[in-house]
Amino acid sequence: MARMHSDQVEISSTLVRTLIASQFPGWADLPVSPVDSAGTVNAIFRLGTELGVRLPLTPGGVSDVALELRWLPELAPHLPLPVPTPVGAGRPGHGYEWPWSVYRWLDGTNPAFPLADPTAFATDLAAFLEALHGIPTAGAPRSGRGVTLASRDTAVRRAIGMLTGVIDTAAATRVWEASVRAPEWPGPDCWVHADLSPGNLLMVDSRLAAVIDFGVMGVGEPAVDLVTAWSLFDSAGREAFRSLTKADDATWERGRGWALSIALLELSYYRETNPAMARTAAHVIDQVLA
Repeated sequence: MARMHSDQVEISSTLVRTLIASQFPGWADLPVSPVDSAGTVNAIFRLGTELGVRLPLTPGGVSDVALELRWLPELAPHLPLPVPTPVGAGRPGHGYEWPWSVYRWLDGTNPAFPLADPTAFATDLAAFLEALHGIPTAGAPRSGRGVTLASRDTAVRRAIGMLTGVIDTAAATRVWEASVRAPEWPGPDCWVHADLSPGNLLMVDSRLAAVIDFGVMGVGEPAVDLVTAWSLFDSAGREAFRSLTKADDATWERGRGWALSIALLELSYYRETNPAMARTAAHVIDQVLA
């Protein structure tokens, strides 16, 4: 795995086998193999055919472990599609300093633009969001992205400056400023996934089959979950998705701002270290500016 972060630790199959053998001896004989992923927070390994192991790569991903272990079992019964099912909570050991987790493996492939059946995919995703956004929020944590767009302004403008000569920075600035001017969400806030990139969606036979990686889930405003509109849909698909989600003008504009801001930060940070992530971010920026 390429090194993406200055504080990233090395995680090998040997380490994972050792951790499994010492903490989950019933699985010690299962083969361990790394998963080639564009993910930036966790190292992922297959454990046999039915399990997956996720280990944070940096200190910044450690809190996600407890968050997902605590809340995914609460959300799953309310959702129309499978989400990760935790089956083991790993402890630090053998030189690895952080908690980690074991989940049931979910089959599928990450969707890519252009979708074979965008209408079907939009229908599936909109139904998932309607269910997620309707789950009661009592006691729920605030999402790491449960903030206003304006609070991201400094970071976004810094990212735009870093991409001079790479993207149309003047156009990106205009779109960003328009999104920040959109009326803020009047509430109430709802449960959000907050990271619906293609890498966190699984598809089987052109249909959305599962949603994964809930590391920034929590309470926020629904526009943050519209970002997929600019990563997987063309203009016609976006209109179909928007119609299904019933997003009003202000919410759609904020959704565009979320998509742009996330892509700008990803492209400026991962351009040299994560080509797959950078390609997706560049595509999102192109779609937003178009």
